[in-house]
Amino acid sequence: MPNTVGVGFRWVSFRRYPAPFRAQGGRPLRSRGGFTLIELLIVVVILGILAAFAIPKFSNTREKAYVAAMKSDLRNLATAEEAFFYDSAKYTTSFVQMSNVAPTLGDSIIVNEATKQGWSATASSGNTGRKCYVFSGSATPVGSATIEGNISCS
Repeated sequence: MPNTVGVGFRWVSFRRYPAPFRAQGGRPLRSRGGFTLIELLIVVVILGILAAFAIPKFSNTREKAYVAAMKSDLRNLATAEEAFFYDSAKYTTSFVQMSNVAPTLGDSIIVNEATKQGWSATASSGNTGRKCYVFSGSATPVGSATIEGNISCS
C-alpha cells in the first residue's frame, strides 16, 4: 500500500487530490474555478465605459450645488438687508450691522451698492467660475440681474 500511514488499527491513505479532481490515470485535472483573462478584460472595459458616463454627471452636480449655495447666500443677505432697513430706514454694506451675515464656506458676497433707495450684491465661489447677482429697489442692476429681487447667475 503506497502512501499510507498506520493510525491506530486503521490504515489511512494520503493522496494529494481527492477523487473528483483526478483523471483516470491518477493524475490531477486542471481546476476550472477561475476567470479567463479575456473575461476580466471585458469587465474592466465595461467599468471604464460606465465611469466615462458617470464622471461628467458628477461634475455637473457639484457645479449645481455651488450655484445653489451662492443663491442661498444671496437670499440670506436679502433677508438681512430688509431687516436692517426696517430698523434703520436705509440699507447697509456692513455685514456686522446685518447681524453678522456670513456666506457659505468658499463663497464670497460683495454688496455693490446700498442706499436709502435700494441695494445690489454679487456672490462668487472659489469652486466655480460662475457668479450670481441680485438687486433691490432702485439700485443699479449688476451682472445679469434684470428683475428686482430675482437672483440671476452667469
